[in-house]
Amino acid sequence: MTDTSQIREHMEVIGADGVHVGTVDKVEGDRIKLTKKDSGAEIEGAEGAHAGHHHFISTGLVAEVEGDKVRLSATAANAQTFVEE
Repeated sequence: MTDTSQIREHMEVIGADGVHVGTVDKVEGDRIKLTKKDSGAEIEGAEGAHAGHHHFISTGLVAEVEGDKVRLSATAANAQTFVEE
């Protein structure tokens, strides 16, 4: 299991494919809260209704924390299916 205590505010969250998923606002329990401004807004297929508010991703999807990036075990497109509002 990845040490999620290394996850910090403003780290970039990327999918296993290296595609941007969002930016960390903070960790709340076992979920990563993404910033409102880009919580999945750039992912192809994300609907406009998903923009402008916080989204959450389970820390269970974190494959590793490397430098200033949080890499998920799922691709960016697949990670979108796990995003919670």
